[in-house]
Amino acid sequence: MNDETQTRTALLGSSSDAATRVFTTILTRSPISRIDVARLTGLSQAAVTKAVTPLVAAGLINDSLDPTLTGLPGRPVSPVAVVPDAVVALGVKVNADELIGVATDLTTRIITSERMPLTSHEPAAVTDAIVEMCGRLQGDIGALGSRLACIGVAVSGDVDMATGVVRDSAQMDWRGVDLGAALTERLGTRIVVENDVRALTIGEHWFGVGLGTSSFAIVTIGRGIGSGLHLNGEVVEGAYGVAGEIGHLPLTSPDRICACGRRGCVEAVAATAAIVAAVSGAHKRDVSIEEAVALGRGGDPAAVQAFAEAGKVIGAAIASLVNMVGPELVIIGGEGVVNFDLIEDALRKSYAEHVFASADRCRVVVRPHTFEDWARGAAATAIRSLVV
Repeated sequence: MNDETQTRTALLGSSSDAATRVFTTILTRSPISRIDVARLTGLSQAAVTKAVTPLVAAGLINDSLDPTLTGLPGRPVSPVAVVPDAVVALGVKVNADELIGVATDLTTRIITSERMPLTSHEPAAVTDAIVEMCGRLQGDIGALGSRLACIGVAVSGDVDMATGVVRDSAQMDWRGVDLGAALTERLGTRIVVENDVRALTIGEHWFGVGLGTSSFAIVTIGRGIGSGLHLNGEVVEGAYGVAGEIGHLPLTSPDRICACGRRGCVEAVAATAAIVAAVSGAHKRDVSIEEAVALGRGGDPAAVQAFAEAGKVIGAAIASLVNMVGPELVIIGGEGVVNFDLIEDALRKSYAEHVFASADRCRVVVRPHTFEDWARGAAATAIRSLVV
């Protein structure tokens, strides 16, 4: 990090609440007029100007854009906009078998991306791999590497973002792994470790479909069943770093054992491994998820039943979530949406049966996410930590 980047990050970290609101509004809605910034933040135009001035001086905001028209005759307005490459962030998504990394600008536009196999779940080996990934990404972006301000790492499981400790990750078989401290020691850069679904939610909140929506939820399906919540304008983190864990709601038979060791969890029926196990058991041989999908689309009774059961329990879980917190929108994402046709009917029927009263006005939509999107969410989480 060069001196200029240090100055910029120090300014963001020391800003008042009003200045933070101004910067985040400009960051997520550039270009935007000062009048609209004032309207969205509830601040006076004088307060907005006061907040913008040091940000312009530091090179974080550009106030020299061509004037645009507000729509009112004779009232030209000079917009302000964030300077995207003023700061660079890295984001790394940790999967069971690979790392996906991205370098982004301040608006989380992906500058470059990398993928690496992950051959061991030992914390030291994963730390080494993340360090190598970050080195590759910095090498890819060349001179922009001097503007690196933060690194976000997204991991499945119970993650304490405040401390960087992965308290419990069934996917990685980790308990109490202080990944944040290990990476900080090796990389010497601001490190943020976050639950992967919550990181994806933060990315959607600031730069995706959640922008301008007061409340929404993301439900991810695939290797696990996760959820991230954005309520009343804020991403819900939970008092102890746990919030929205619908994959572990006890909504199915206690005979079904989850990878977390508990019984009756949604994931025990609906996660990819559970579907594969059900189809393999019915056919008395090992079946891959790709073959299970092909069998399901071909009408194989065991595969059709396995996917339908998954859809039914996911639908009930989403209805439970909607009944409890009442979001405007639920986005279904994750790698499992490529097979959504096999679970959709059962999911929507179950959801309709369990959602309560006017909560059924909540829209449930499908949005595919690539693993680069998950890594971008990790970068968004790191950027957010600079500002909020």
